[in-house]
Amino acid sequence: MPAGGTQARSAVPSTTDLPAPIWHPSPNFGARRDGQKPSLIVLHYTAMDDAQSALHRLCDPVHEVSAHYLIGAQGTLWQMVREEDRAWHAGAGSWQGQGDVNSRSIGVELDNTGAHPFTEPQMAVLEALLTSLMSRWAIPPDGVIGHSDMAPGRKSDPGPRFDWRRLERLGLAQTRSSAKGPSDAPVRLFRELAHNAGFPSDVDDETLLAAVRLRFRPWGRGALAPEDFSPLCYTSAQT
Repeated sequence: MPAGGTQARSAVPSTTDLPAPIWHPSPNFGARRDGQKPSLIVLHYTAMDDAQSALHRLCDPVHEVSAHYLIGAQGTLWQMVREEDRAWHAGAGSWQGQGDVNSRSIGVELDNTGAHPFTEPQMAVLEALLTSLMSRWAIPPDGVIGHSDMAPGRKSDPGPRFDWRRLERLGLAQTRSSAKGPSDAPVRLFRELAHNAGFPSDVDDETLLAAVRLRFRPWGRGALAPEDFSPLCYTSAQT
């Protein structure tokens, strides 16, 4: 584990060049329940003014929240909770039909308000971190999800400005299908495809559609369209 005060390198790393994280321990953690090991990585935005404010909150026992890692806008990487331990980042929700996401996941916070693009240094460090975590814990691309994926309607991070396609091209997130979606298909089929892809089924149609769009086509508006089916076809076929 990195010593306190260890500084990350300033150069933008490749996906195989992970900067040493700054160890900044949070008291907000516990043991993973039922012998669980990480099988998911959940991405968040901090929704705060800067990384230092987020770091303070994630390490404040009053707020009872934490994450395993925080990546600043300039690419600084902090670690707050050991990967073996259960951080308190996900909250209520489920993925692939299973709850207690905290016990099944590693949480990564990104210094971003949700209203602006993610920086190049930050994305480069995220790519390197994901590469390391996925290798170490044998997590497949479909195990890298957003907070909004597992908690539709309750959470919106990492938000509409996050570049999921960039991760997909590198094999660091589930590749979406580009096939044309069915015309005039019932909402029942959309719900089935979304559930097969991992999204929770205990939300209403409008909330589920908003969550799927936030992940795959955040510019989408209006009623359910063929384009909303398209990205789900591949993932549902793989489950």
